[in-house]
Amino acid sequence: MVHLSLGAGLEENDMLMSARKILSLSYNDLPYYLKSCLLYFSIFPVGNRIKRMRLIRLWIAEGFVKGKEGMTVEEVAQDYLNELMKRSLVQVVKATSDGRVKTCRVHDLLREIMITKAKDQDFVAIVKEEGTVWPEKARRGSMHNAMPRTQKRQDSSRFRSLLTFWEEDCSYNSPVHNLFSGHLRLLHVLDLEGAPLNEFPSEVASLFLLKYLSLRNTKVNFIPGSISKLKNLETLDLKHAQVSELPAEIRKLRKLCYLLVYRYEIDSDDRIPTKYGFKAPAHIGGLQSLQKLCFVEAHRGRNLMLELGRLKQLRRLGVVTLKKKHGKALCSSIERLTNLRALSLTSITESEIIDLDYLASPPQFLHRLYLAGRMEKFPDWISSLDSLVKLVLKWSKLSDDPLPSLQYLPNLVHLELVQVYNGEILCFQAKGFQRLKFLGLNKLERLRMIVVEQGAMPSLEKMVVQSCTSLRRVPSGIEHLSTLKVLEFFNMPKELVMTLHPNGEDGDYLKVAHVPDVYSTYWNNGNWDIFSLLSAKLEDKHSAQPSPSLYKRNYTWK
Repeated sequence: MVHLSLGAGLEENDMLMSARKILSLSYNDLPYYLKSCLLYFSIFPVGNRIKRMRLIRLWIAEGFVKGKEGMTVEEVAQDYLNELMKRSLVQVVKATSDGRVKTCRVHDLLREIMITKAKDQDFVAIVKEEGTVWPEKARRGSMHNAMPRTQKRQDSSRFRSLLTFWEEDCSYNSPVHNLFSGHLRLLHVLDLEGAPLNEFPSEVASLFLLKYLSLRNTKVNFIPGSISKLKNLETLDLKHAQVSELPAEIRKLRKLCYLLVYRYEIDSDDRIPTKYGFKAPAHIGGLQSLQKLCFVEAHRGRNLMLELGRLKQLRRLGVVTLKKKHGKALCSSIERLTNLRALSLTSITESEIIDLDYLASPPQFLHRLYLAGRMEKFPDWISSLDSLVKLVLKWSKLSDDPLPSLQYLPNLVHLELVQVYNGEILCFQAKGFQRLKFLGLNKLERLRMIVVEQGAMPSLEKMVVQSCTSLRRVPSGIEHLSTLKVLEFFNMPKELVMTLHPNGEDGDYLKVAHVPDVYSTYWNNGNWDIFSLLSAKLEDKHSAQPSPSLYKRNYTWK
């Protein structure tokens, strides 16, 4: 393994020299449009897990991505990233259960090569120590837990992009506003994610060429009307800031494609996040370029549900605080959003009904669907979504088993059911859920039996069962799931867990013996106590101790 710091010994090591030469040739062999994309990895700190969507939006704002007929710019950028991964130049760090790359990185050796090339080409200047002076010719600035010296006009006037990276525990006293004393009027990208900011920097409103602005994970709680001056803005990222309302002037940003204004919190023993959105301004439907809008609060906007139907380019939409009365107008708008790929709808309380019966013609290319709220009956139209890959249902509290309506969705790989069904038996029928890889069952409190018929879920890799308080045995037929790699029980009755001990009478140990990783987890005073039940397979068969505490780990949930 290559260590993080190769030092002067790099040139003396033949293997490293050979690897360096190969990687340099791989870079030189890239088409021109991929070279800048790969060089961009030099901007990020060592060890940084780079979020895919952050990277893609930055590439777009930088002008690296050229449009193609029949594709969005985001899709083209994704193709660029896929090409770099196919060439083994970019590594996937984490992927979602439905196959999307979540975070990525480059190898440390390749990163050092990219840093050298970036420096030679004046691609980026990196500040790691206090008081560093920007090189005059650099086109981008990257700050790693440090502030540069107060700038002269010429030091940073060439900058097209400025990105900052701050560790969570970084203590910093100098005001970030000092950044703007360097006359950064040519900026296209300003990424202040995680910066020690308490208010919106007034100087930002004068950056008229800005395409990308991120105040994610800051303490900013107010956006002034002067943001309307940023006529070229395409991305406004306020995720996990403290903003709950946008000014009416936001409607003037006609080029805005990505509007992210939300935060979420995870309730103690319920790993499903609670989302908090924002009050959208009136006539938000005028932002015709919007492709992602998350999360608007339904109860704080007059005619908002109808306004959403004007946003014909939307590919991802999130709405929270829905009430039953919003159903008709909401469904009318959703039918008009034919480009939607992801839709998230959440009611104002878990007992409030979300009325989706008016939806006769849903977007046929929908890939991901999240529905949280009471349902009077299961929406028939969901079973027609042949492109659906991920489905999360929460608080539905249906009296009828929803599985028969879902089992033949041809592309479904991820299914989560949280407080969805009030029945006692859940049956996965033979030949159902052929492509499903992840199954989560949570808070089905009356559930007493799960049945898996032979031939059901032949591709399942992970099953999570949580807080099903009446369930005392593992799913009947779980032995048929030959592809299952992980089985997790969260806050489940101890009677169920005890059946998994190899010496238990009338136990279920043999039913799960083929599963490599079996865990039992309990919420305990702010920690997840995780027990690997795999230890039961390693214990002495004559042991009188059923508790697998040898493999206990404490995790603090954040």
